[in-house]
Amino acid sequence: MANTRQKQKRIPRILSVANQKGGVGKTTTSVNLATALSAIGKKVLLVDLDPQGNASTGLGIQRASLRTSTYDIIFGDSTVEDTVKKTRVPGLDVLPSSIHLSGAEIELVGATRREYRLQEAFRTPMDYDYVIIDCPPSLSLLTLNALVASDSIVVPLQCEFYALEGLSHLVKTIERVQKTFNSRLDIHGVVLTMFDKRNNLSEMVAQDVRKYFGDTVYKTVIPRNVRLSEAPSFGLPAIVYDMKCTGAKAYISLAKEVIAREKKIIGNDHSLNESTKNENEVA
Repeated sequence: MANTRQKQKRIPRILSVANQKGGVGKTTTSVNLATALSAIGKKVLLVDLDPQGNASTGLGIQRASLRTSTYDIIFGDSTVEDTVKKTRVPGLDVLPSSIHLSGAEIELVGATRREYRLQEAFRTPMDYDYVIIDCPPSLSLLTLNALVASDSIVVPLQCEFYALEGLSHLVKTIERVQKTFNSRLDIHGVVLTMFDKRNNLSEMVAQDVRKYFGDTVYKTVIPRNVRLSEAPSFGLPAIVYDMKCTGAKAYISLAKEVIAREKKIIGNDHSLNESTKNENEVA
């Protein structure tokens, strides 16, 4: 009976890792968070929505040999089942990116239901507990598609001077998406990345972000770590490449925080669903 339940398809929780600024550790966070979730027994699909395709190559996918990609999912030319690729991490699959995504922005402009392409692809029973979307470093139609499809956003924030200025634009975009396309969307958490304890500026930025966002900021801080930079060149997540390095340990800690928040969110959603169900039965 337990095996039957495990094989049952379900609508996954969808988390987008997004920040319109580049170089903030977005892809590193996507890949290692997805890996850590799979390591604790979750079935995870990582969606590479960035035309640069770093999440794909960082998991050992050879993009030159791909026949289909997330581009084909967006335009309805392929299904998730036909496009998904297995990785060397048990329980973690990837929908790879391709160079064709760089032209998707223009092609989507005149398309019908252009904001809902990913929602229609992922808001259906699947073999995954989580879908993690690695968004491009811009507030584009691709990113908008990800936000419309998502339950929550994980925001990587580099500990540098202009961090809060860039984040304010993302928050405004999220508010617009909530009002127009996806009322359930929220910020799951803000994760501080590239923290250098030798640098006073890192500590100042961390304090300012925590003051502004309060408990939305995860307690875990991702440090600057050479192993995090090395791992993608070997086609491996840092957690697999060197589990004992400080960067890998930080992402494992972050995954624990994410799961803890998920339990509260899912618990509240379950209570709401039960309440609605009871009301309908009474009616």
